Amino acid sequence: MKKYFDIFINGLLKENPLLVLMIGLCSSLAVTTSFSNGLGMGLAMTFVLVMSEIIISLFRKLIPNSIRIPVFIIVIASFTTIVDLLMQAYLPDLSKSMGVFIPLIVVNCIIMGRVESFASKHNVAESACDALGMGMGYLWVLCGISFVRELLGSGSVFGIEIIPEAYRVGFFSAAPGGFFVFGIFIAGSMGIRHIIESKKQNKETKE
Repeated sequence: MKKYFDIFINGLLKENPLLVLMIGLCSSLAVTTSFSNGLGMGLAMTFVLVMSEIIISLFRKLIPNSIRIPVFIIVIASFTTIVDLLMQAYLPDLSKSMGVFIPLIVVNCIIMGRVESFASKHNVAESACDALGMGMGYLWVLCGISFVRELLGSGSVFGIEIIPEAYRVGFFSAAPGGFFVFGIFIAGSMGIRHIIESKKQNKETKE
């Protein structure tokens, strides 16, 4: 059980796809202008990642090595299409606001990278834990960045006005603001990891 928990936690913190691995940044920073977009993108990515890793892990021994990349893309594209159609049917406003970034999940580095490096080499249970950890790690960072950018840039969250227009900072709604907030998140995560590692080393030294 501990093995599966460690795999899950790995994606949340130690190898967070955005803060540590720094992959899939283009679409991530583009959609984080509002909290609803960040939440929608994070959940969509998590669904596609979990389902893709499970299916590919399940059939990994049957997929010839020479055609594994095309097979991976077909599987990922299938689940991306499902998400895209569901959002168009039940969440049309969110689908419209996110535009092309939902279909582009097909070529997202995070999904292709985990499918190739993990799901194709591990069993279904381990792959599911990895996908959930990576997906939730992606989700919380995306939601965090979106919350800060929408709150400071638009003065609202989920369309509810919190900060008066006179006190809003338009910089956070623009592309440079996205990079700035992302940099703050990276610095914070590195600081926390440094503190944790220092405490661990001190504990080992005393023992």
